[in-house]
Amino acid sequence: MHDLVIRGGTLVDGTGAPARTGDLAIDGNRIAEVGSRAGAGRREIDATGLLVTPGWVDIHTHYDGQVTWDPYLTPSSWHGVTTVVMGNCGVGFAPALPDRHQWLIGLMEGVEDIPGTALAEGIHWEWESFPEYLDAVERMRRAIDVAAQVPHGAVRAYVMGERGARNEKASAEDVAAMAQIVREAIEAGALGFSTSRTLLHRAIDGEPVPGTFAGEDELLGIGRALGARAVFELASDLAPEGAELAWMEKVSGESGCRVTFACLQNDFDPDQWRRLLRGVDEATARGARVVPQVAGRPTGLLLGLESTFHPFSDHPTYRDDLARLPLAERVRRMRDPALRARLLAEQPDARVPIGAYIAQSFHKLFPLGDPPDYEPAPETSVKAIAERQGRSSYEVGYDMLLERDGHALLYFPLLNYAQGDFEPIREMLLHPQAVLGLSDGGAHCGIICDASMPTYMLTHWARDRRRGERLPLESVVRLQTRNTARLFGLDDRGVLAPGLKADVNLIDFENLRLAPPETVFDLPARGRRLVQRSAGYAATIASGEVIYEKGEATGALPGRLIRGPQVAATH
Repeated sequence: MHDLVIRGGTLVDGTGAPARTGDLAIDGNRIAEVGSRAGAGRREIDATGLLVTPGWVDIHTHYDGQVTWDPYLTPSSWHGVTTVVMGNCGVGFAPALPDRHQWLIGLMEGVEDIPGTALAEGIHWEWESFPEYLDAVERMRRAIDVAAQVPHGAVRAYVMGERGARNEKASAEDVAAMAQIVREAIEAGALGFSTSRTLLHRAIDGEPVPGTFAGEDELLGIGRALGARAVFELASDLAPEGAELAWMEKVSGESGCRVTFACLQNDFDPDQWRRLLRGVDEATARGARVVPQVAGRPTGLLLGLESTFHPFSDHPTYRDDLARLPLAERVRRMRDPALRARLLAEQPDARVPIGAYIAQSFHKLFPLGDPPDYEPAPETSVKAIAERQGRSSYEVGYDMLLERDGHALLYFPLLNYAQGDFEPIREMLLHPQAVLGLSDGGAHCGIICDASMPTYMLTHWARDRRRGERLPLESVVRLQTRNTARLFGLDDRGVLAPGLKADVNLIDFENLRLAPPETVFDLPARGRRLVQRSAGYAATIASGEVIYEKGEATGALPGRLIRGPQVAATH
């Protein structure tokens, strides 16, 4: 008798093969049978009318702190994610000298917009080395599996102290010491190494992330320590793109590792992504393993009165008189006609670049709505609405922020929306070397909420898209199961097949829905974050145990720390 049998579901197995109807049987934490009529189970679930898919494998998250206090790693687990990879973009919390704890918190707070007070209260530092960090993560019970990468910023500061933190050039001895730490981390179970080379990533004190300007000798020296089954992950400005791709190819060629970089469309060079993909094709033809990591929707800023900023954050009246008031009082005062007129007459502080950019870009600012619209048409922008109403964009945006008693959100697609639709994203998703990532689960708590991307891939790309071609359901499932698992050598999951790990989603596809993002204060020290819920997951199963049923946690905590690449078990 099987432990669990899922009867009569529509099996979308993660390989890209056509969906089919059949049973799925589970024994222990492994899949026993797929497709045919299975024998009896101690528990049986009727999956008639439901999709049965592998659990999602999300390879780009920042749960490095949250993993030490939250057994569910929400919001990702609300969206069917059963495996997360953290430690991206060169930031994390190990290795960590005792006098560097606050500095590492400031680095994460600045780069990933995670409240420093929440990290300070939530993290209990039980480690110094990266292997000790993995041991601490392993001791905590959790619902889903986690894997880690060793971050360049922490390694550089650990070895070089202030010289490393301030991005001074590493000596040969420094590089050797960093490489040794990375080698020990890989041997202890880290799946890879990450770095950041973008000026957008800065610590809370404004300093670029350690490693931003690292020379090729440092990158290659560390890369050689990885070995063929590890991953070298990076965020980069890709300037100059030829030189960046060249060192990535060299690292891959010398170590055998896979190098994955964030590939996104930007407004300033909207065709760069095409050149990058051509460069990847050329590197692949020469035998390198360089992998563009692409997103399923724009990197979208969510602007509201509870967000990190909005179009009026840097207006003097708002900044000096309103910003610190409770939301209800802020809304009451902002509805006063006299205050409204005074605030609208002011100019924002030009010293804040993002605020100035948004102020000039109302054509890219949209009401998010309910259900959220992440591919809005140009005629729905704040600017277009203002022109139709004969008002200023500032007036329209101001009034929109006050809707829903101040809980309304405006959507600003910062990246991947230069031409106002998703066609570039679709081309990136279809590229044979690309993998889906960049959900940033656990990060950007006050301005971005993309951890729902796994659900969005189904609702938008496979079912609801109207402004262009959709993607086949089978391809959408493969993109976030087999493909993401294989990049990190997790060959034991991501496909519904006998002998593989029993991570499974049961989904009411026709009724799958995303709620609008909302601000909650549930982090340690009442830290703020944006979360987004979903409806339509009938069940999520991890390691053969039902961890969510009809959106509610069951209390089962079968998750574990993944140490190193995982080999597929024979059945």
